[in-house]
Amino acid sequence: MNIIETIDYQFKNPALLESALTHSSYSHENGLNDTENNQRLEFLGDAVLELVMSDLLYHRYPALSEGKLTRRRAELICEPSLASIARGLSLGQHLKLGYGEERSGGRKRDSILADTMEALFGAVYLDGGLAPVKDLIRRLFASTLENEESHLNDFKTTLQELVQVNSRESAVYKIIHEEGPPHRKVFTAACYHQGEELGVGTGQTKKEAEQQAAKSALEVFRRKK
Repeated sequence: MNIIETIDYQFKNPALLESALTHSSYSHENGLNDTENNQRLEFLGDAVLELVMSDLLYHRYPALSEGKLTRRRAELICEPSLASIARGLSLGQHLKLGYGEERSGGRKRDSILADTMEALFGAVYLDGGLAPVKDLIRRLFASTLENEESHLNDFKTTLQELVQVNSRESAVYKIIHEEGPPHRKVFTAACYHQGEELGVGTGQTKKEAEQQAAKSALEVFRRKK
């Protein structure tokens, strides 16, 4: 499978993708100039990733302080995290590397894979704008965000704390609908308390849908109490 199919984004300007996959070792060995590799795209993609992840975390975790959001963002977009995502995309096999870098295992090196991921984000941003790169980042980081959900304060935690002040029964969640292709599912969740539906929400993961249902339920529950 080629990288376009893997990331589910069709470039209008394929040269941007080629640049994103070209390591500086390749350009140096082949007499290209310093701008004919992925370093400039990496510079841009790093900023785009930080912006998009900041926006995602800000809206996903309304109860987190600035310090906790900053630490969480750093954990998500650190080199090992980006390299892991790159391996999941088999990004290394698509790289253009110089002979020396190839021989020394560059296709598997965390630093190269992480830099290439940032370059890829930069390329998508230049090619299509903020919306498609935000969609790509959301999809690539969805499982990581979901797996770490229990370590963070969120709408569900806030709702649960509010519920327990007035009732021994916990809020419960149920996925009531899902649609879309496997790589881009949209889930709808409902939140219930004492058998009454309090809120409904949608998301690209079940946990995200539950979070949005809890957000909706918070307003209802607070008005009632």
